[in-house]
Amino acid sequence: MKALVHAVILATSLSVVSIDMAFAARCADYSNCREAVIAWCAGMHPRADGDNDGIPCENVCKSRVQVVAIMAEIGCTR
Repeated sequence: MKALVHAVILATSLSVVSIDMAFAARCADYSNCREAVIAWCAGMHPRADGDNDGIPCENVCKSRVQVVAIMAEIGCTR
């Protein structure tokens, strides 16, 4: 049940993301960390964390704490 709730939250989060952002090819295309984390968690931008430090798109995500908080909100367990 918990996994289903997380899947629904992630799907809902993704539906709010604009079409342009959903297909962002570069971290510069995201306007905030939430957009970057949603795309990264959904597998739409798997290379967003090129240095594997757990922080995708460091131009908009400034800390792992920020990323983890967003991941918890959307149910991402990446």
